[in-house]
Order: sequence, then structure tokens, then C-alpha cells
Amino acid sequence: MIDNLNDYQPNGDVAADRWATARHLFDNGVGVPHEETTVERWERAQARFEAKDYAGAAKLLAAVVEEAPEQTGPRLLLARAYYHSAQLRRAEEQLREIIDRDPVEHYAHLMLGRTLERQARHDEAAPWLRMAAAFTGELPADTI
Repeated sequence: MIDNLNDYQPNGDVAADRWATARHLFDNGVGVPHEETTVERWERAQARFEAKDYAGAAKLLAAVVEEAPEQTGPRLLLARAYYHSAQLRRAEEQLREIIDRDPVEHYAHLMLGRTLERQARHDEAAPWLRMAAAFTGELPADTI
């Protein structure tokens, strides 16, 4: 758990994960290792995502999603982390899973459309982007 205690970002700032790790050094007393909970892993993943460590966030989020597969929030953040770290096929898989479970999750539709566009699959992206626009009421004038 404390293997990243001295991590720093390339600009010299302290890594987001450093403080989350240091906070738990003495939770269970001397010599008793702290077992990280799913919630703590989720919080660390959010901190890494906010620090733009998308690949690191994705590793943590994959574990969170495995532990709580019914939760949309971690899965959506995992898809975003995959998207930002150019793991587009993985992002697509997560987004399709979200839409299968919750067909009215408008942000997943938008993200799936953008993910497909980024892979130059524009024809496949168009219906997802239209659906996302319909959910938000932002239909283009030519479709009304």
C-alpha cells in the first residue's frame, strides 16, 4: 500500500495518491497492515483521475467495478479514464455495458459517440450522438 509514498508528478508536485496512502499508515496500529476498502480505492481513483493520471485511475477503477459491478458511477469514470488514456476499445466496452444496464444514461450515449468518432467510426457514432442530444433537448435544427 505504501509503495508510492514518495511519488511525485513530472512537474514536481506531490502525486495525488501520496496523501491518500499516508493518511492510512497507522490506521490499524503498528504491524497490522491496512486493508483498503472499495470506497477508499474509489476515492484514490477519483484523486488520480483529477490529477490526470488516467492509466493509474483506470487500474484502480477496474478493481472497483469488479467489486461493485452494479454501480454506474465507477464504471462511467472507468470509461472516461480509458478514453483519456487512449484505451478506446475498453472505453467502448464499458460504455456499452452502462447503456445496456441503463438505457437513459445520456452521458454514456455521448461518450460512446465520441469514443467511436475518435476511432474514425463516424457512421456508428452518429446515432449515439443524436440520442445524447435528444436526451438533453439539444437536437440540431435539421432533425426537427
